[in-house]
Amino acid sequence: MNTVAAPLDVKLMNMTATVLFVGLLVYGAVATTRWVVRLPAFDIKGIVVSGDVAHNNALTLRANVAPRLAGTFFSIDLARVRAAFESVPWVRQAVVRREFPNRLQVALQEHQAVAYWGKEGEYRLINRFGEVFEANVDEVDQDALPSLNGPEGQGAEVLAMFRVLQPLFAQMELPVDALVLSSGGSWQLRLDTGAEIELGRGSTPDIVARVQRFLKTLTQVTSRYARRPNAVESADLRHDNGYAIRLRGVSTTAPTAVTAKK
Repeated sequence: MNTVAAPLDVKLMNMTATVLFVGLLVYGAVATTRWVVRLPAFDIKGIVVSGDVAHNNALTLRANVAPRLAGTFFSIDLARVRAAFESVPWVRQAVVRREFPNRLQVALQEHQAVAYWGKEGEYRLINRFGEVFEANVDEVDQDALPSLNGPEGQGAEVLAMFRVLQPLFAQMELPVDALVLSSGGSWQLRLDTGAEIELGRGSTPDIVARVQRFLKTLTQVTSRYARRPNAVESADLRHDNGYAIRLRGVSTTAPTAVTAKK
């Protein structure tokens, strides 16, 4: 049996009708979707916050975040919600997810302040990751945190050095109160007794070697003058084979017990 081909104009009409039909279906689906996502039933009715909330409560979060939320369960921008929560003081990270049909789940991680950052009177805070953040410094125990300072963007480096040096001085019962890295790369340390210790430039092993050399002979040197290690007023460790030290009521220059090999 022979098949008669449809005329070209008939084919074009059929194709046009098919395209129009598909387009109508797509338009209908889009319109329906837009209508559904805007239904009041999908308006955000609640936000459940979990995780670290030591410095924030529901009222604080609502006051800071709610005015910036827009959209329904389907249309709300989770990235903007996350950014809104992370802009709240003390909030380091927020993980946001939808909970059908009209709620959000937000898990917060707060900054854990380990030190002050900057100059006195202009303090910010630095967390355990070495990240500097803005918050009310009056919310932390001022006597419990050391002060760190250095060029912008080098908080992690200064904190890492503090974590290396603090245990060394703690062995001598000399708590470190402050550590500063100058713009030229020189380190200066202050003890809680007020003593200023010049550490100089160099890598972490270089600085550690100078400090260990200093602490190894400190008791021996101070005892010569009937003083204890906490009598140190200042010290300069930048000398190759020794250090300069000033004690309360006494000035002297003391060689180290062991000459450093070069």
